[in-house]
Amino acid sequence: MPNLAQTAFLLSAVITFAVLWLVSSWLNGLLLARGYDIRELILVGLPKDAPPRPLRFTHPYPNANADMSSVNIPVVGDVNTAVAAEYVQGLHAVDIPGVGTVDLLALCSSPAFAMTMTVATAAFIYLLKSKGGKKTLDPTKWQEFPLAKITKVSPNTAIYTFALANQNDILGLPIGQHISVSAEINGKDIVRSYTPISSDDDRGHFDLLVKAYEKGNISRYFSLLKVGDKVRIKGPKGAFNYTSGLSSHLGMIAGGTGITPMLQVVRAALKDASDKTRLTLIYANVNYEDILLKKEIDSLVEAHPDQFSVYYVLNNPPEGWLGGVGFVTKDMIEKHMPPGSMKDSKVLMCGPPPMLTAMKAHLAELNYPAPRTISKLADQVFCF
Repeated sequence: MPNLAQTAFLLSAVITFAVLWLVSSWLNGLLLARGYDIRELILVGLPKDAPPRPLRFTHPYPNANADMSSVNIPVVGDVNTAVAAEYVQGLHAVDIPGVGTVDLLALCSSPAFAMTMTVATAAFIYLLKSKGGKKTLDPTKWQEFPLAKITKVSPNTAIYTFALANQNDILGLPIGQHISVSAEINGKDIVRSYTPISSDDDRGHFDLLVKAYEKGNISRYFSLLKVGDKVRIKGPKGAFNYTSGLSSHLGMIAGGTGITPMLQVVRAALKDASDKTRLTLIYANVNYEDILLKKEIDSLVEAHPDQFSVYYVLNNPPEGWLGGVGFVTKDMIEKHMPPGSMKDSKVLMCGPPPMLTAMKAHLAELNYPAPRTISKLADQVFCF
């Protein structure tokens, strides 16, 4: 789907061509009122002093090789004038196999044809424009990107939007992979991994969702950034790369900002109408206000209720809370995740280390295969 800027461009192109068509129609009407037919302007400038002469030539309409001296059209000037006049007359009655005789001049001057050409031209220009960018990431080198915007999501969480070199460029990050962010803090280079919440549908920028932790070096570094500051990025990184049909049921367990790779996968699967993967998500947080991107997650569930479901878990739930309470339990996993015996399934996990340790223990009790220290795409249980 086109983003807001691309949609605005497409609409502006359609409006521009529509205005041009209206102006040209008005001018055509004005000329006709004064005795000029714009469709006959092909004859303007052709010599008029040569005597008429019979001629034979090949045309794409019936009786094209007939003697021109017997054709009832105004043949004035030299051979070029006669040819042009006969060609214009022929466009009024063109035989199209399976369609019949069509008046091409009348068709091309009709409002429907003009609007069709307007939309087709705008779409063509849009496609050219949308494909004009390039992939930005290079796994072999660090690159700097300026901070363009900061959007507060909660008191300690924000979305940081970074600008790419050109407005049509894309980050070029495979679904489910991440990037490395480097910062010099107290004289040391600190590197952390982040999964953007934007995708390659978003051209010209990428977005990082960052929650500031009291003891988090990089997250505190982000919280001090100002618009215009540059951050060093390298990637893509990671062993996971989501493709349609990767598994029939994809279970996900996320805590806090661990929702970011899950959201990438969910978006990609639901955007593809041919992808029928069942998606179930357990999303754990401390407080209700800590649930990140809840509005978007809920809208995806509402739009795809038969394919995607989410179960929220809170340590400190508000009054009337209907979701899970406390930590994610073995019973919650058994209810909302695909069974361990289901080979054509996967469970993805991303969250704080203590949470992942607890989830691995629960999964082992439910007879899931133990995840490796460094997960591989083929693993049934994958830890980001």
